[in-house]
Amino acid sequence: MRASLGQNFLTNKHIAEKIVESANLSSSDNVLEIGPGKGILTELLAQKAGRVLAVEIDSELIKTLKKKFKERDLHVCHPRGNGDPEKSLDSRLRGNDKKRITIINADILKTNLPKLLKENNFKNYKIVANLPYYITSKIIRLLLETRYPPAEMVLMVQKEVGERICAPSGKESILSISVKLYAEPEIIFFVPRENFDPIPEVDSAVIRIKRKENIPDMDTKKLFSLVKAGFSSKRKMITNNLSTSFNIPKNELAEILKKAGIKPTQRAQELSVDDWLRLCDVLAKLKTQSAKRKTKT
Repeated sequence: MRASLGQNFLTNKHIAEKIVESANLSSSDNVLEIGPGKGILTELLAQKAGRVLAVEIDSELIKTLKKKFKERDLHVCHPRGNGDPEKSLDSRLRGNDKKRITIINADILKTNLPKLLKENNFKNYKIVANLPYYITSKIIRLLLETRYPPAEMVLMVQKEVGERICAPSGKESILSISVKLYAEPEIIFFVPRENFDPIPEVDSAVIRIKRKENIPDMDTKKLFSLVKAGFSSKRKMITNNLSTSFNIPKNELAEILKKAGIKPTQRAQELSVDDWLRLCDVLAKLKTQSAKRKTKT
């Protein structure tokens, strides 16, 4: 294992079983696992789910996984050509539906995820994974925004990150808003650091992220530009932050906030996803009205 990859391997099989049980899997479910490591979750997932597709960046761990699983159950795909997994996926993944476990030696953040899922008939699937701490937010965002998102994710993450994602009303963050826009997150249980090798400096949390049935149709780039501006200084009222970021006089901004049902004295962490969506909508309408007035004159 390369230390730079930040891997901490779960060693407690009882906790691994609890994680897999939390995913409520059946033989008809497909599971995408990110970072199978030494296979403690992979083995249990293969017993519960129909098929497991695991993406592992560390080629040394691929050797460990090959030894762990029987050849008749395992298909391993190695990338070719400058480390680009797409150059080897097209032909090598087809025809492997009978394999219970397919392992891709690739970086999930550099992989064409929609293509990978489509070629494996994995459009309907769940995620179960012990995510590396340092790329947790990037991976979650990728999975929420991909063309074929999972119906549900059961993830082990750093405790602090899990608590931020599942923050209660009034204690939101950019991270929690970015997740709650698409899904409903909850903490399932906590995992003490002693259950990993090497032992990390922090405890972990297992969280469930269940995708919403109705995702609002919006310009996410504009929405998160607004959210980031609102959180630019957590101690300040949202009126001050947005006024500074968008160069709008505070008195005008106060009226805009009221139209969106937001008190000018509120702070960003007090706003819900619906609050941000309404505010974004109000600002968009005002911008359209302003453009029409300029056209007429």
